[in-house]
Amino acid sequence: MARRAVLFDLGGVLFGPGLQHFLRSYERDAALPRNLLQEVLLDGGPESPHARLMRGQITLSQLLSELERGCRARTGAALPDAFSAAPPFEAMATDGRLNAPLLRAAVELRRNGFKTCVLTNNWVDDSAGRLFTATLVGVLRRHFDVVVESCRVGLHKPEPGIYRHALQALQAQPHEVIFLDDAGENLKPARDMGMATILVRDTETALKELQELSGLLGREELLPTACDPDGVSHGYVSIRPGVQLHFAEMGHGPVVCLCHGFPESWLSWRYQIPALADAGFRVIAVEMKGYGDSTAPPGELGARGAGDIPAGRAGRSFPGGVAQAVLVGHDWGGIVVWNMALFYPERVRAVASLNTPYRPADPDVDIVERMSSIPAFDYQFYFQEPGVAEAELERDISRTLRLLIRSISKEVREGASPRCPRAGGLLVGLPEDPPASRILAGPALQYYARQLAKSGLRGPLNWYRNMRPNWRWALLAKDRKILMPALMITAGKDPVLHPGLSQGMEEWIPQLSRGHIEECGHWTQIER
Repeated sequence: MARRAVLFDLGGVLFGPGLQHFLRSYERDAALPRNLLQEVLLDGGPESPHARLMRGQITLSQLLSELERGCRARTGAALPDAFSAAPPFEAMATDGRLNAPLLRAAVELRRNGFKTCVLTNNWVDDSAGRLFTATLVGVLRRHFDVVVESCRVGLHKPEPGIYRHALQALQAQPHEVIFLDDAGENLKPARDMGMATILVRDTETALKELQELSGLLGREELLPTACDPDGVSHGYVSIRPGVQLHFAEMGHGPVVCLCHGFPESWLSWRYQIPALADAGFRVIAVEMKGYGDSTAPPGELGARGAGDIPAGRAGRSFPGGVAQAVLVGHDWGGIVVWNMALFYPERVRAVASLNTPYRPADPDVDIVERMSSIPAFDYQFYFQEPGVAEAELERDISRTLRLLIRSISKEVREGASPRCPRAGGLLVGLPEDPPASRILAGPALQYYARQLAKSGLRGPLNWYRNMRPNWRWALLAKDRKILMPALMITAGKDPVLHPGLSQGMEEWIPQLSRGHIEECGHWTQIER
């Protein structure tokens, strides 16, 4: 029997512990009569405070008032004057946690074509802690196809109508659905309708049952939630007349700005954007200058491409009036963020780079001579003559991306190594129709290709074409140190930006922290 949709309860399944845990804890800590709160909550059956709360007929603040009156009526003068029914709900907000393994399972199911839904008995939260509810529901909406809250539909579990509502929202039949809940009474109506049900007592057992029923989980490494171009906000910021940057944005809070490298896209951060947003940050992922919808004059070379941004033109124009941000970069984006930290430290709260180390410019060694002495950088000299690399790489952009952006698994043998461009081009002798890349395929590959076809490769390649002016400009900061908190993440299998290049960075960055991922190639944020 083919299953194609999964319903998840919230309290006690995706988020825990559930409300009952916090009610019991409060009764114990406050020396209240055992089960007092639950008895008052459920008093009245279908018209109890709990039932009316879950149907959205009363709000949480109204429930708390009814609870307090009901508890006093039952206990007389036994309760203190300052008694409040709010602490269990407040404790749930501060001490409850998302169930990460089950959330990852839901993400993996969705990635493999399952429809996913949160089916929760929930309330209209007008309390002082309502931001918690808003944040939690916002996180769920990013990870699931459908979120059904009882208070929004006027029905609550175990009323059969709410299950029919969820099936309609998913456009699924009962026999196609798996339902997880921690309350047996909520599972019975679903089971009677024909759904497969899982009573959640512990996460490990629930995952095993879910794997058996779905036939999917456990087959490969679970990936985190990825955003897509339609799931984020988009905006533009002017660098100077005629030149603008496109950016994607998600979340609220302190700003984290993500800067990609060559030949990529803001979408290279598709796994990090939702994770950072869920963690309470406003994430701004820039489409770097000359890529896709970010413009650059056709003849403008690397000093402007690489110089404008770290020198502060983009810094002066952070989206939405942002005064300061955490900057994170990869590849060329790493060079950008290190230089922003040097030239505009007041705009940088902290700085991090994936793969790209920081090295101060050396006035005693010509940069072209230095680069030409390192075989791993040969490809950059192939990129120097305008039009040559463009002709090869633009001929079939999808092929170019599939050959270049590959993982360190066996598929890397089918891709291009940028160490030594072959006679006649970087991709000569490689398959015309290469196998799919494990780390860039499907809609993400299609989006990369569309954006690069829109802009062409001239802008992205121009980042490589002004070595000496960039070097002379960097010499202005050769004696400076980067003093804000900083993070350097190295990748053990990067064939170009290998970890050894980062040795000695602590001399110039006193607050440097390090991370290292040994089994990782160049494309760190999508590979690991």
